[in-house]
Amino acid sequence: MTDILKLIKRITLDAVNSQKLSDIVYGTVISENPLKVQIDQKLTLDEAHLKLTKAVKDHEVEMSIGSGSMQIYTVYNGLLKGDKVTMIRAQGGQQYLIINKEVV
Repeated sequence: MTDILKLIKRITLDAVNSQKLSDIVYGTVISENPLKVQIDQKLTLDEAHLKLTKAVKDHEVEMSIGSGSMQIYTVYNGLLKGDKVTMIRAQGGQQYLIINKEVV
C-alpha cells in the first residue's frame, strides 16, 4: 500500500510541475511603440502577450509637498528601448506581466 501512495504522490507532483503554473522571466525591451520584449534569441513578445503594472508605465499621481495644496504630478516610468525587465509568465505561457525594470 505504501508503494501505491508513493507512486500516486510522484505522478501528482510530476503533473503539477509539468504545467508550469507561473515563472519569473527576464527580458529586454527591443521596441517601445509597438512594445516588444525579447526573452531570448528565439522568443520575442509583442503587446498582445504583455500586461504592464504601474511600475513600468507613465502615470499621474495626486500629492502635496509639505503642507501645500494637492497637485497632480506625472511619474515617467515608461519602458524604453534597452530596458531590462522582470516578468511573471502566466500559466500556459501566453501572457506575461511586466512587474518592474532593472535599475542600472
